[in-house]
Amino acid sequence: MNTYVVGDVQGCADELERLLASVRFDPGQDRLWLLGDLINRGPKSLQTLRLARSLGQACTTILGNHDLSILAQSYDGRTPSRVKKTAREIAAAPDGHELLDWLRHRPLAHRCERYLLIHAGLPPQWSVEQALGFADEVERALRGPDHVAFMDAMFGDRPDRWDARLEGIQRLRFITNCLTRLRFCTADGRLALAEKQSARQASKGLLPWFAVPGRASTDTTILFGHWSTLGQVYWPQYRVWGLDTGCVWGGRLTALHLESLRLIQAPSRGHKKPGAS
Repeated sequence: MNTYVVGDVQGCADELERLLASVRFDPGQDRLWLLGDLINRGPKSLQTLRLARSLGQACTTILGNHDLSILAQSYDGRTPSRVKKTAREIAAAPDGHELLDWLRHRPLAHRCERYLLIHAGLPPQWSVEQALGFADEVERALRGPDHVAFMDAMFGDRPDRWDARLEGIQRLRFITNCLTRLRFCTADGRLALAEKQSARQASKGLLPWFAVPGRASTDTTILFGHWSTLGQVYWPQYRVWGLDTGCVWGGRLTALHLESLRLIQAPSRGHKKPGAS
C-alpha cells in the first residue's frame, strides 16, 4: 500500500490526474489524502470533486477555506450574479447537490498513525487531541440541520485568540479560522489572518504558527497546505510539511509519498496570476 498526501488542488483536475497516473495510483490498494482547497480558482472544480468522490474510501479530503466559501455561497440562496463561477458551475451540474453534500461532510482534521492532516494551522495552545475535538465541533455544525445558519455566520476575523470559555458561533469561528486560514500568529497565539507572505517575511512580532515556542502540538508530525508562499516544504525542526506549492498559480501540484518521504510533483499550466481572486 502507498499513501500520497497532496497539497491544494484548487480545481486543477488535469494536474491531479497526471500526478496520480505518474505514481500508478490504485484505489484498491493505495490511499490519497487531500489537504483542503480541493476547489475554486482553477478551471475544473467540478471534475476535481467528481474525481475525489469517485475514489471512495481510498481518498480522505480535508476542508479548506475555499471549499467552505463555495459551500456557503451554494447554500445561502444568493442570486447567481453574486455567486462565484465555481459555485454556479457546481450548482448547475446534474450531480451538483450530491457533490456539495459530500463536500459538506468532509472533516476539518484527520489523524492517521503518527500524522495529523489539516488545511492551515493550529494555535500554540492546542494539543493534537484538542484540535481533533474542536474540529469535530465544527464538523457537527456543518453536517447538522442548522448548517446554513452556521455557514452564514462563520466568516470574520474575531475572536483572534483562543479562550476555552468561548461559546457558540464565536468558538466555532475561531476553530474554523485556525484550521482553514491560519498562517501567522503572535507568541501568545493571537491570530494574524491578514498576513500572507513567506515565513521569512513576517511582520515584526509575528511567527509562523508552527514556529511558536512551546507549541502544544509538537508531538505529532503535521501535514498542511494553504500557504503557497511558505518558501519551504519540510521544516524538520518543527515536524511539519507544507505541501501547497502553488499549482493554480503556475507552480506545481505536490504529493508526499509517506512510506518513502519522497516528493512527487506535476507541473502546472498556470491558471491564475498571483494576486488574482
